[in-house]
Amino acid sequence: MPHYLDIHANVDGSPDDIRRAHDADLAIQQQYGVDYQKYWHNHSCGKVFCLVEAPNAEAAIEVHRQSHGLVPEKIIEVDPDLVEGFLGGGGDDAGAALVPGSKSERDTAIRSVMFTDIVGSTELAQRYGDHVSIELLDVHDSLVRAAVAEHSGRVVKHTGDGIMAVFISPIQAVKAACQIQAGVEAVVPAEGLPPFKVRIGAAVGEPIERGDDLFGCTVNLAARLCAHAEPGKVLVTEGIAELCLGKGMKFAELREINVRGFDDPIGAREVMITC
Repeated sequence: MPHYLDIHANVDGSPDDIRRAHDADLAIQQQYGVDYQKYWHNHSCGKVFCLVEAPNAEAAIEVHRQSHGLVPEKIIEVDPDLVEGFLGGGGDDAGAALVPGSKSERDTAIRSVMFTDIVGSTELAQRYGDHVSIELLDVHDSLVRAAVAEHSGRVVKHTGDGIMAVFISPIQAVKAACQIQAGVEAVVPAEGLPPFKVRIGAAVGEPIERGDDLFGCTVNLAARLCAHAEPGKVLVTEGIAELCLGKGMKFAELREINVRGFDDPIGAREVMITC
């Protein structure tokens, strides 16, 4: 069953009040096939977040409605590993914070943003001509779109000689990046089509979504990491690497890089393309 995170805003209850409400959920949840697993109370901003496994969002909300009447302001489908990686073990957590969305505007919450870039695309176009450049872009786009779709991501937009994509799970973002690089390496150039390489960068955070586009520091950082990545490599933030612990993925040693637009050095790790 899918997992959801529901968000209650403007909560002025005490930790004991929140705990009693959670216990009330547990008392009736089996009637609705729902499992309220954990909650986080951000007392400083008056928010409560509940992680629930449920057949659908409506069933999860109905448990709240029947047990104590405190229905959430928003409810979003999430990757439970990602939620726990950012919010911790559950209970009271003054550091929890998410930006909820709605049915009319897609929720962003915590997302992994990935950029791809064809290395030396301008030089390739000048050397081989625009028609060859377009063919290379078509091959690149096909590989990227297939990997993003297979790993439950969404292509946000083209960036001229690359693609920006977003994933709920950092694990899926890394797997998609690995698949893209493996696909590029396996391409057998047609006659007149030169070999090419792709660099990929990814960051995790809370991007801002307007329409179908994403903005904010997470997006900017992912783009900068893509620019810093070596040809044929994937460079991710330390946050993504940490969230992939125990998932069979390998990363190079942590290194700090100076990124344009960011005051402090950014911790980054290169993905060992074996996943």
